[in-house]
Amino acid sequence: MVIHHEVSPLRDDQVDRIFRALADATRRDIVRRTLGAEASVSALAGLYEMSFAAVQKHVSVLESADLVTKRQQGRERLVRGNPNTLREAQALLDEYTLIWKGRISRLDAVLAEDSQHDSSGGS
Repeated sequence: MVIHHEVSPLRDDQVDRIFRALADATRRDIVRRTLGAEASVSALAGLYEMSFAAVQKHVSVLESADLVTKRQQGRERLVRGNPNTLREAQALLDEYTLIWKGRISRLDAVLAEDSQHDSSGGS
């Protein structure tokens, strides 16, 4: 069951793509680096100990998850992080947090009630 944010709901396939993309440390780093400013794919490739093609593939995965956008300027492909998608994913996680906090509060109340019942000598 996926809980959707009211303002910008994410479909299950979008959530899957986002979190699969963010499961990789290199891709998370690319998103982090490109949130503040655009970076060319070639500049990004120079930051990692992998081939240019491997970095291109990481960018493609991020682009398909809408975590980055890519545009061409001359011969370069510029990548920019998409904060809107991150906000939507954060809203989803916030909703899950509220669900779990509610469940924990209910469990705490049940345990407290059971503890009071035990201490009063009830059976």
